[in-house]
Amino acid sequence: MPKVVGIRFKPVSKIYYFDPVGFEDLEVGDYVIVETTRGREAGAVAMAPKEMPEEEVLSQLKGIIRRAEPWDLVQMEHYRHLEPKTLEVCRERLAEYGLPMRVVKAEYNFDGSHLVFYFTAEKRLDFRDLARDLAKTFKTKIELRQIGVRDEAKLMGGLGRCGRPLCCVSFLSEFSPVSIRMAKQQDLPLSPMEISGLCGRLLCCLTYENEYYAEVKKRLPQVGEKVNTSYGPGKMTGINVLKETINVELESEVTVEVPAEDVTSKGKGARGKRRRDRS
Repeated sequence: MPKVVGIRFKPVSKIYYFDPVGFEDLEVGDYVIVETTRGREAGAVAMAPKEMPEEEVLSQLKGIIRRAEPWDLVQMEHYRHLEPKTLEVCRERLAEYGLPMRVVKAEYNFDGSHLVFYFTAEKRLDFRDLARDLAKTFKTKIELRQIGVRDEAKLMGGLGRCGRPLCCVSFLSEFSPVSIRMAKQQDLPLSPMEISGLCGRLLCCLTYENEYYAEVKKRLPQVGEKVNTSYGPGKMTGINVLKETINVELESEVTVEVPAEDVTSKGKGARGKRRRDRS
């Protein structure tokens, strides 16, 4: 099995794998200089060197150039402090060109030899003249990279509906697919205002409990199904997945809440009495 080391270039971001040959003693938190598609970058070790199955290594691994020196980290911090002013200048230039795009972040690599501007736009744009102007202004290699609204939220940050910092900023290193079916599975209101995040897309947190809801609902009767309870026969009108209880409308038109394990499907003997899976 090949040995790999995991490098992260930003906090709470994707981990990239590199070949640790010659640097097997690296520890989590160490900084190294590596070659990437954007040129040389400084990254922090997020996963110490270890063996990994070949099927999990999807491409040929690049090696580590060297350990980061104190001066590299000083430069990196210097250019980070320049980014807000750089972003301001870029927005001024953008206004002169009148392009329908919004620049949301400027990002230097560790030594200032590469500068990326992240922007959002509703369509593809020809920004070559703007890029040339920015290259003359900042005297470095310029890249303008279009991003989606979820990536914009991750870059900008903010507070979610729960009042806590956005998940994508706090701990989510990669975005997972989120579907409206997950909201239905969890019996949430389907109003976009209720289940959308700051980015305008479905809340990432819909994925957290979806598997549990799906598992529990497989074991419980379906809404509308006729069941027997200790109070008598009735019809299922609702489920509380977290409490694993069922609302049943009795023949007397009184609705009761009973534990799922105390309910028997009426007329479906093969399914028998539903009980919790305690395995």
